[in-house]
Amino acid sequence: MKPIVLVAAVALVDADHRVLLAQRPEGKSMAGLWEFPGGKVEPGERPEETLIRELAEELGIEVKEPCLAPLTFASHGYENFHLLMPLWVCRKWTGMVVGREGQALRWVAPNRLRDFPMPPADEPIVPHLIDLLG
Repeated sequence: MKPIVLVAAVALVDADHRVLLAQRPEGKSMAGLWEFPGGKVEPGERPEETLIRELAEELGIEVKEPCLAPLTFASHGYENFHLLMPLWVCRKWTGMVVGREGQALRWVAPNRLRDFPMPPADEPIVPHLIDLLG
C-alpha cells in the first residue's frame, strides 16, 4: 500500500484574473514542470498554515487565512505514493511575488494554463480554474 502524501496548493489570482505558476527547479522530481505554489503539509500543521508558511518562504508574500478560499482537490497515484492535494484560491496578499528559491514564475491567463506542462496531479485542476476565472 502506497503512503498518502498531503500537499496544499494555491491558485494566486491577480487583478487581471491571471494565475501564478511556478516552475519546478532542477534537482527536484519533475524538474521543469509548472505547478501551483504550495507544499507538503507537516505533521501537526493544518493545510492553511502550510500555505501561509510556504507562500512566505517560496514567494515572499504574506497571506491571511480568511483570504484562502477552498476550490477543489486532486487525488493522483504516483509510483511510490498517492498524492492528495487540496487547492485554495487567493486573490489578496501583502508584498511582491518573487521566486525566492530561484524558481521561474509566470502569471498565466486561465485559457493558457494548458500551454504549460504540469505534473499529472495538477492537470485536473485547470478546468476548475477556467470555469472560475474564464
